[in-house]
Amino acid sequence: LIDKVYARVREANERSAGGRLKQSFINTFVSLDEVKKGIPEYADALMKELTHSKTKKTVKSVLNEQLERYFEETFEEENTSRIDAIVERTGAEDIEGARTKLDQDIAARRIMIRNEGVLLALLPIILFSWSAFHRQALNPGRYSLLILSLLILLIAGVTTPMIDMEAKISRMGFMLLGHPIQFENQVLYYQSKSILDVFWILITDKDLMMKFVGVLLVTFSIIFPLLKLASLPAYYFDYRGARKNPVIGFFAVKSGKWSMADVMVLAIFMAYIGFNGVITSQFRQLSAASQGLELLTTNGTSLQPGYYLFLTFILLGMIFSKVLAGGTHEPIRLEEFGSGPPTTEAP
Repeated sequence: LIDKVYARVREANERSAGGRLKQSFINTFVSLDEVKKGIPEYADALMKELTHSKTKKTVKSVLNEQLERYFEETFEEENTSRIDAIVERTGAEDIEGARTKLDQDIAARRIMIRNEGVLLALLPIILFSWSAFHRQALNPGRYSLLILSLLILLIAGVTTPMIDMEAKISRMGFMLLGHPIQFENQVLYYQSKSILDVFWILITDKDLMMKFVGVLLVTFSIIFPLLKLASLPAYYFDYRGARKNPVIGFFAVKSGKWSMADVMVLAIFMAYIGFNGVITSQFRQLSAASQGLELLTTNGTSLQPGYYLFLTFILLGMIFSKVLAGGTHEPIRLEEFGSGPPTTEAP
């Protein structure tokens, strides 16, 4: 600081004749090294003055004035019409009340979705189990019902979210100038995706390779299963010798090996494990490094009903293909699956 002051004085004195005379006087009678020797004393005197109670009060007063002026000059108008509409729709008095009611509504809907997903997965399982233990041959009515249940499972599986990825700071607090500062519900990352959502993201990406992956995804995980379900009735009823048709036979019996739907289920499960581990690890490091900071984090990564519905469709579809692969022109009994060579009944 002394060097800077000395340089500035010298620069100012060079601009006039009187200044140059003054500078020559300074150079003759003022020793900069002698001035610097007193720096520790200057620092002690300065700190003593700064730590004086009257000085502290003055500094706080100046800081408060500057902060108030800054807040007056720095402002932003925010359109709260959507927030007001949400508060009015929920019937709450303020934002906090609306947030509480929305959280309760979301929790109730999640329970409802979970229960309906379990029911939607159990009904086809019960139907397949009942057909497997039935003593009579699989009649066309029950066969059509089984295919319909598989179709419903497929549609629900690809349109319902399979995985939720959420990283949120539930509460963060610290002290600033003796005042507590606190933030709540700070969402760092959130994604809830179904197979169709992932396909749309990939197909709309600018990268050609991403588009190619999206086409492969929808081809082997959606189009192949749909063609399989469309081929099953023709194969079962042997419409115009459909069982001898290589295309019908491939999609009805062998396409399960090529659809890669099971690979999709495994990939989603591994993604769930990976995201869950990464988010947990990063939050642990963030909490450890936050000294003097109160931090409460939330990892909301979870598998959703769409995953289990799609998994149920794959398992039941594989059983159905195995049954058809061992059949003849006559209706096949599902109880013959896994019990040796299939038998037929006389017309």
